[in-house]
Amino acid sequence: MIGISKTFALADGREITLETGKLAKQADGSVVVKMGNTMLLATVVAVQEAKENVDFMPLSVEYREKYAAAGRFPGGFFKREARPSDYEVLISRLVDRALRPLFPDDFHAEVQVIVTLISADKTTLPDSLACLAASAALAVSDIPFNGPISEVRIGRVNGRYIVNPTLAQMADSDIDIMVAASLENIVMVEGELKEVSESDMVEAIRVAHEAIREQCLAQQDLAAMVEKSKTKRTYCHETHDPEFKERLKDATYQKVYDMAAQGIPGKQERKNILESVKAAFVATLTPEEAEEKAAMISRYFHEIEKDAVRNATLDNRKRVDGRQLDEIRPIWTEVDYLPSAHGSAIFTRGETQSLTTVTLGTKLDAQMIDGAVIEETVNFLLHYNFPSFATGEVKPIRSTGRREIGHGNLALRALKNMIPQGPDNLYTIRVVSDILESNGSSSMATVCAGTMALMDAGVKLIKPVSGIAMGLITDSKRYVVLSDILGDEDHLGDMDFKVCGTRDGITACQMDIKVDGLSYDILKEALEQARRGRMHILGEMEKTISVPREDYKPFVPRIFQMKVPKEFIGAIIGPGGKVIQEMQRETGTTIVIEEVGDFGVVDIVADNLEARDKVIEKIRRIASVPEVGEIYRGKVKNIQSFGAFIEILPNQDGLLHISEIEWKRLEKVEDALKVGDEVEVKLIDVDSKTGKLKLSRKILLPKPEGYQERKQEPRQEGRPDRTGDRGGERHGGDYRGPRK
Repeated sequence: MIGISKTFALADGREITLETGKLAKQADGSVVVKMGNTMLLATVVAVQEAKENVDFMPLSVEYREKYAAAGRFPGGFFKREARPSDYEVLISRLVDRALRPLFPDDFHAEVQVIVTLISADKTTLPDSLACLAASAALAVSDIPFNGPISEVRIGRVNGRYIVNPTLAQMADSDIDIMVAASLENIVMVEGELKEVSESDMVEAIRVAHEAIREQCLAQQDLAAMVEKSKTKRTYCHETHDPEFKERLKDATYQKVYDMAAQGIPGKQERKNILESVKAAFVATLTPEEAEEKAAMISRYFHEIEKDAVRNATLDNRKRVDGRQLDEIRPIWTEVDYLPSAHGSAIFTRGETQSLTTVTLGTKLDAQMIDGAVIEETVNFLLHYNFPSFATGEVKPIRSTGRREIGHGNLALRALKNMIPQGPDNLYTIRVVSDILESNGSSSMATVCAGTMALMDAGVKLIKPVSGIAMGLITDSKRYVVLSDILGDEDHLGDMDFKVCGTRDGITACQMDIKVDGLSYDILKEALEQARRGRMHILGEMEKTISVPREDYKPFVPRIFQMKVPKEFIGAIIGPGGKVIQEMQRETGTTIVIEEVGDFGVVDIVADNLEARDKVIEKIRRIASVPEVGEIYRGKVKNIQSFGAFIEILPNQDGLLHISEIEWKRLEKVEDALKVGDEVEVKLIDVDSKTGKLKLSRKILLPKPEGYQERKQEPRQEGRPDRTGDRGGERHGGDYRGPRK
């Protein structure tokens, strides 16, 4: 079947094709996006009617990768795709956050968007195409949507901005941000940067928006060719009573405005005031009317609260908790709070608190990412937990939620480029942030607490990082930019812009915009105000800890790293792991070997120096090449009539001839040695043809007084050598006692 398609090109000539009408035709909308050999199928379905008393947008976005798309089998026992990976969850969140603000405010029908990777190559990253696919599927459907929108990744290599860079280009890029936008407005930004300036970040967003406009126009062209999309479905998901709304507003608006204008510092106190205002109005109604209009009261009161708080902030240029627009909440911090943790810190800002720990592990603790496209080993992990008691609520404990995965990922991206690599950090690092209180900016508290806990653990952090959440309130004529926003200001405001960085630049950002027409001038102002806030927060953190500990805490296992030629890896491991397991058992250490290029990189994890040094010596012996003139301590492995075989290195024996055992003449080797004895010997020769090793023990012993070298007489045919024949070799001398 021939579908409908639209092809457009990126600035560098690479083409993207949108196709509909061929696959998944029973969905309300379906589109296949293709770039190179990467293909995504996006489908969207919406139920016809909203559920009763639903006053929000019940949108679910799912991104899934098929391993067959990359010609691979899923890992694990079941060999099929199962629960979504963190990577899939993060892409789902990116698409969700871009789409959600574009649905009509009064549209409450359940909508499900599913984006599936059906073909993958190793150069085109699919996450930068997922939002384009989802928006295109909505564009060709009859579902109401104020789009189209799209999303692109921006990288920068050698100062040049690149739209949707390849995987190879990303390795050299100092910017990795995803930007979502409509034709007119930026909707969402998220990513990591390597200490990039505010002006460079704004330029990256501008470049992204230019590319997105072209993608939105292509979606409009595609939708124009689809008959179904020309008439959007009608709906009525809210019932209204304008007179009742006005009555509620008259009774409550001024009270809420006065509270906001007064500035109440406590979250719970503000909540109690709002509840009392609402309850006072409900008390004026009959019980029947209160029950009948309960859902309407909640919806209208929320709108009144939003208008009152926003207007009070714009009118008075003062915030709901009494702070100035750029004022940061009080901060207190502490490190080394948990005596048994490798590193710990408390960061408290206002009513938001993070208790963060750091654990240092080995390569065995690294996380293996086994995705359909991305395969890697990660040695820096950051996990964010948000229990219900942090907001004074009672909720059942479930598995890790999408919000927790997303907030943890943002904090991880903020810190990871400041974690040293190579010899400066041999550990796998896990940071865990437990949010104990929350009233806005808990992910930014995680960044700050993570920085302090890492320094408390002794990790040689390149530079400390702090984070701040910025907000915006605007009525299209006036605006205010807010530093360090509360939960209320996030909920009732127009922007949540999280910025993380060092004193020298931005390391990560996340921005969600809920209002049309955010200008670049406002964006620049917000970034500059955020920079000043970051500097203040860093100053407060440095009052507690400003540089990493000089050494790790006494109970942290030490790692020593050494390299050996890769041909010795097998000998170190031994048959069936016998050698390495025996070393670990004897010394109580952990030994990890990894082949890197022409070398085996050996990590020795030990609790004490004696155990570490013992392993180092054993490995050096195994990986040594015998050298003439070197002295070895070896073990007698076998005795023959002509000498003893000594193991001077693992699996390497040399012959200690009977004439080289002592200065005096021996009749039998057993007169001086027995199997199992340890002796010091010197390697005196290596046979150039056979490689056999010749050893001497007597050369290391003091020569006795009066010792005389015996002259070798010509051997006559039929007459035995006077020195005796010992395996075909002769004694070189004899000691007959002191000269008289």
